[in-house]
Amino acid sequence: MGLHLRISAATLRVLDALLEHPAQWRHGYSMSQQTEIPSGTLYPILMRLEKLAWLETRWEQAEKSGRPPRHLYRLTGPGRAMAVEELRDARVKRMWKPIYSGV
Repeated sequence: MGLHLRISAATLRVLDALLEHPAQWRHGYSMSQQTEIPSGTLYPILMRLEKLAWLETRWEQAEKSGRPPRHLYRLTGPGRAMAVEELRDARVKRMWKPIYSGV
């Protein structure tokens, strides 16, 4: 049995935000501000997406000394396809209306 993504309204908002600029690296704080999802909800979603290989992650190089590096996220190619599919499915079921990506 493989990992399964729980599609909640919060997960759909995260996918929609990531699809707005799918090739762009994003840090969690900016996604939290954009989606208005608290960090205690956002980071578990990001970890699940990473485990499913929908996201790739890396550490940001610190621009200023003394500032800790931030973890960055972006959709993988297969992750983009799955995100588009999930958002379209949710839209058809009338449980989602896109805010950012227009999918």
